[in-house]
Amino acid sequence: MRKDPTEAERRLWSLLRAKRLAGWKWKRQQKLGRYIVDFVCLEARVIVEADGSQHIDSSYDATRDAWIKAQGFTILRFYNNDILADTDAVATAILSALNAAAGASSPAARTPLPSPPPQGGREQKEAHLG
Repeated sequence: MRKDPTEAERRLWSLLRAKRLAGWKWKRQQKLGRYIVDFVCLEARVIVEADGSQHIDSSYDATRDAWIKAQGFTILRFYNNDILADTDAVATAILSALNAAAGASSPAARTPLPSPPPQGGREQKEAHLG
């Protein structure tokens, strides 16, 4: 993806960039240790990899994944044809991983809600007086 991303990588970046996916910030082609990951949400520690068939049973990927997981990241791998054929399912899987990794601390859930009125407030006092 360095200079010429695949169509699947372009589609993923279109989905993730500019906080388009539920407000989560993503970076692409991010260096982690001696490795470079396709897409990473550092806040939730979730990595998304767009893979072609060259990644099937790759010992390099197994070593790389083990190191990345030891750093506390979750790795999601999607085959290019799955990204192109069912982008919505890929987005749903990514959102599930984000929610699992971060609990309810997603950017969308961070805005505090107004506090409910205290129980036994003015309405109850007036009812007792009248």
